[in-house]
Parts: sequence; structure tokens; C-alpha cells
Amino acid sequence: MNYTEVLKALNEASLFDLYRLNAAINNQLADPARLAAVKRALVLGQKLRYFDGPRNRLIEATLLRIDRTRATVKDVEDGQQWRIPFFMIDLEGRDVQIAATSNRGLDRNSLSVGDRVAFQDRNGQERYGEVIKLNTKTASVLVKGSRWRVAYALLSPVIDGDLGAPEPELLPAHRPALSGS
Repeated sequence: MNYTEVLKALNEASLFDLYRLNAAINNQLADPARLAAVKRALVLGQKLRYFDGPRNRLIEATLLRIDRTRATVKDVEDGQQWRIPFFMIDLEGRDVQIAATSNRGLDRNSLSVGDRVAFQDRNGQERYGEVIKLNTKTASVLVKGSRWRVAYALLSPVIDGDLGAPEPELLPAHRPALSGS
């Protein structure tokens, strides 16, 4: 599925249209046949990827436990355990990237926590940092120990080594708990 194309189509939908689609999608996410299919494909100890919405990126994990509608996984990167719903698990190895849908720079769907970005501050000075949180209208960017809130349209992606940009100071990514039924 090309998520960028789907998002372009959704940009033309009314708020009511989006709500109606959301209700239909929620019904599909709770479909017992779909849940059973995912459950059958899982094996304890399996390496898998799941999509973390708040960080807008895939997370590598190991499957520890399978429940009725959720799985307990251990994050390979930081060792933390999370109880996640089956619908977050990427069994097919999907490409989850979404290209920016506006011509005014990046947007919330095209950025992930951990991405390196550049922007100009109010004095016109070029700043380089790492996205540490995705907010509604801005991204929180860590630049040399200082946290900046920057509008998405003002951000540009930085490719490692681009322009000799200094390495941003890294902080552990904040994640809300995914536990619960």
C-alpha cells in the first residue's frame, strides 16, 4: 500500500469523511478473523517489527508472549517490554515511509523521532538537531542540549555527514506506555 497516495486522497476528505473512515477502520482492527490470522503467524522468540505511532517509526522487537488481542514484546534497542495490540505488528515488512505531502517542507507524517533535521532560527542561523517529539503543529528538536519547537514546514531533512553538520546530542526517546486492553 502506498501510504503517501492514500494520505493525499485523505487530504481532500471532509472532517466527517475522516471520522466515518476512522469508524470503519476501527471495526477492521477489531475483526476477530484478522486478529486470528496475525496470532497464527506469531511464534514466541520471533524477531518482529511494530509501528510506534507517537514516534512515527518501526521498532525492532522480540516476541515474548501472545495474549488474546495483544503481544508482549521486548524492544531490541532499549530492552524495554511493551504490551502492544496485534494491529501494530508489521508481518509483511511494509515500507511505512510517507513522503511530505505539501510543497512547503516536511510534515508530521514524513518525520520520525530520531530523524536529523536542519532549520534556520529567527536570526537566520542554520541549526542542526534530532527530532525528539512530534507535536500537533511543531516538532521538538534537540540542538546541542537545547530543546526547540519548530514548525514542520521550517524543517529540512539532514543526511548523515551533510554539510559537515555537528552530531546532535542524543537523548533517549520518550514513549508513552502502550499497555492496556
